[in-house]
Amino acid sequence: MRVEIIKCLQDNYSYILIDEASLNACIIDPGDSKPIINFIENNNIKLKYILNTHHHYDHVGGNSELKKRYRSEVIGFKDDRHRIPEIDIFVSDNEIWKKDNFEAKIYHTPGHTTGHIAFHFYKDNKIFTGDTLFSLGCGKVLEGTHEQMFASLNKFKELPLDTEIYCGHEYTLQNSNFCLAYDSTNSKLKEKIKIIKKKLSNNLTTVPTQLNDELECNIFLKAKSLESFSILRDLKDNF
Repeated sequence: MRVEIIKCLQDNYSYILIDEASLNACIIDPGDSKPIINFIENNNIKLKYILNTHHHYDHVGGNSELKKRYRSEVIGFKDDRHRIPEIDIFVSDNEIWKKDNFEAKIYHTPGHTTGHIAFHFYKDNKIFTGDTLFSLGCGKVLEGTHEQMFASLNKFKELPLDTEIYCGHEYTLQNSNFCLAYDSTNSKLKEKIKIIKKKLSNNLTTVPTQLNDELECNIFLKAKSLESFSILRDLKDNF
């Protein structure tokens, strides 16, 4: 399975997953249909599935146009059936979603929204975390609670250390500044920031990141208690 990163809107990432044998494809979180259509048409792939991590417009804005154009099926969390446009298939926590050669475990990861999910393509060692876990950060707690977000992040910590993490936005440099402010002696973080800046200066993405890096550098994953996480999350909101 090949993953192509599609830049959408201001700083969103959508991801096209391609089965190279059949050229069947999934799109994860199509915030804008135009760049996705351009990629599909230029590469002659078949967009069969639209996977949404949550209902925010910058993650579902392309659903309707893509479904209409390619007759794709839209997959989302069962409790967001009234908030995700054009949804066809409702998935649940810990369910295995499997179609064609695509296979992912669903994790319900509330906090940013109550119906947020992540798609773990475990056979390919990749997880798509939407706006729950970012490179060197985590999502704002909007609809849920700090307790929910802390529990959601802890789910990711149980995955294999070499799991590739694909998140919903290019926030890494901004997140790194916060991590460094409150973890200033972390030499691994300082090295990662050098790599981040080099990638961005070359117009490259900072994702995917790896779980082992995040466990060492992401201050939210390093939080040992709900109390310490909550303090950090509140500080980040005003950073």
